[in-house]
Amino acid sequence: MTKNKTEIAALAMDLKRIALGYHRGSSQTAARFTQEALKRKKEIDARYEAAYINKILKTLPKTLSQKDKKRLAEDALMYSTIFQNYALHNSS
Repeated sequence: MTKNKTEIAALAMDLKRIALGYHRGSSQTAARFTQEALKRKKEIDARYEAAYINKILKTLPKTLSQKDKKRLAEDALMYSTIFQNYALHNSS
């Protein structure tokens, strides 16, 4: 697995933790992993990834700053699954 794919997989885990944090009512935990996810996003070299991954990466900060925490948790879980599948099933 390349460095980029490893970073994408780690971002998927951060997003999953955000979703679980909000689902369980732990806003502090979710906020901490939101910071981690945004930091990890900066480590990914987007020019080597698929267009749909780049689009999600560009919109990630806006998605993670939503006021509706239930919607944020749902989006984070969905993106987590997309990133995890991409990291595991696309070899480059």
